[in-house]
Amino acid sequence: MLSLINLLLPALMPSWRFFKAVDPSPRVEWALLADAHSTASDWQEFRPRPQHLSLLQMARRMLWNPRWNEALFLVSCAERLTLAPSEHSRQEILHRIEAALPSPAAGEQKRYLQFRLVFIDREEDGSLVKAVTYQSDPHPISRGPAA
Repeated sequence: MLSLINLLLPALMPSWRFFKAVDPSPRVEWALLADAHSTASDWQEFRPRPQHLSLLQMARRMLWNPRWNEALFLVSCAERLTLAPSEHSRQEILHRIEAALPSPAAGEQKRYLQFRLVFIDREEDGSLVKAVTYQSDPHPISRGPAA
């Protein structure tokens, strides 16, 4: 019985000592472009974290939070894309952004999607520093025009 408890204890009360360092996580930002040669200027964060959660929302998220699981997968893809770029990670991020895009407004001519990975770090003086570590090529959006 004691050996069973010794096996379960680390799962119930994890130790955070296995992290060598806590580094900032990459954030995914996206922009829509009119054509493949345009320059993006209106970057938007993909699935930003909520500014405030109620106690009930926090309790519910502890039991059921599929969006957070997908967000963790995106962070994993973004980290891999930063360290060792692969087509798989790029496609996974593009696919999820494109699936979440709002329907285009009537007459909207933006047909290309571009994303970038941004790290936000806090300096010793408290100021925030934003560093772009990866920027994708424009990708044609596969959805049809708005009805």
